[in-house]
Amino acid sequence: MEIKINNLTYIYNDNTPLAKKALDDISLSLEKGLIHGFIGTSGSGKTTLAELFNGLLMPTKGELVIGPYKLNKRISFQQLKELRFNVGLVFQTPEDQFFNPTVQEEIEFALKNFDYKIKDLEERVIKSLKMVGLDEKYLQYNPFSLSAGEKRRIAIASVLVFNPQVIIFDEPTVGLDYQGKKLLIKLIKRLKSRYQKTIIINSHDIELIYQLVDYVVLLKEGHVIAEGKKEEFFENFDLLLDEGIKLPKSLEFVYKVKMKKGIRLENKLDIQELIKEVYRHVQ
Repeated sequence: MEIKINNLTYIYNDNTPLAKKALDDISLSLEKGLIHGFIGTSGSGKTTLAELFNGLLMPTKGELVIGPYKLNKRISFQQLKELRFNVGLVFQTPEDQFFNPTVQEEIEFALKNFDYKIKDLEERVIKSLKMVGLDEKYLQYNPFSLSAGEKRRIAIASVLVFNPQVIIFDEPTVGLDYQGKKLLIKLIKRLKSRYQKTIIINSHDIELIYQLVDYVVLLKEGHVIAEGKKEEFFENFDLLLDEGIKLPKSLEFVYKVKMKKGIRLENKLDIQELIKEVYRHVQ
């Protein structure tokens, strides 16, 4: 699904003394079938935007259009229900999504409790579990007893089970070790390439963003500061440094070589390839 954001503003506790503007008149267009990365320091508006995408919040002003759904104060309950089956949100902390004593009940929860009519429910649950790299033995496990990486994958499976067209990951690498991150990256790539999902990633993990996304949006205090295709976006070293965004390791190497040696290198993920390129320049 394509996503269009038109002059969107969101104010927490609007019309009260505690009112706080989280997003301020932003407009964006997110192309269908791509991975979009939202970056920015804490308080920039990333999580608020994720909750708006999923219909957990409604715009204070402006409009959010996700496929055929227009999120504003006039949206019907039925449309909102349909939206939430088309836009899956994986929370930063998997426990925030868990309510049930077994993995099977947890993955089935949304389908059963929202009267989603579907045949072969158990088969659908097992398929979603396998999509995240876990086998059937997990069905009877208590989700709260699993490792951080397994919890994250169960949370993703509980979203995948109803086959959403858009999947939002809010800080997906928090609490994961190296192997957990590696598996997550592989899964997200597969969701895009094999299943043609539109994916949104909110993250402080700049290495994850640089490896995965097609398009980057930089938020600051509720405003869009910069946006663009990944390759073009990450060429603006000065902007990233000025905004306190740590450069990915390979780009940090490119930047230091440029500043200290005056050598311009092509942006690449592999530092070994960059080192070889430096040697070619100095020979």
